[in-house]
Amino acid sequence: MDIFKALANEKRLQILEWLRDPGANFPPQGLHIPEGDSFDNSVCVGSICEKLNASQSTTSHYLDMLQRAGLLESRRFGKWTYYRRNEEAIRELGRYISTEL
Repeated sequence: MDIFKALANEKRLQILEWLRDPGANFPPQGLHIPEGDSFDNSVCVGSICEKLNASQSTTSHYLDMLQRAGLLESRRFGKWTYYRRNEEAIRELGRYISTEL
């Protein structure tokens, strides 16, 4: 399962933990989101890179793995990409673990 591969890395887990409460873990976001549009609780890749203290290519690889596993959603605004947790997928994973494992 891709989801367990994605969760097997401490840095990727950290990203998910930080995105649980973006307001507490990142500076204010949304500067690149056009007025009238929204992508609530999302964080720009650059902010995640800074907090992770990793290169953009490494951070993008981590984010891509988490997104392919269904744990993150992304949205592009011009040249800026924002990510947020896919809360429904995370709840489903919790249900799976509690009933099947």
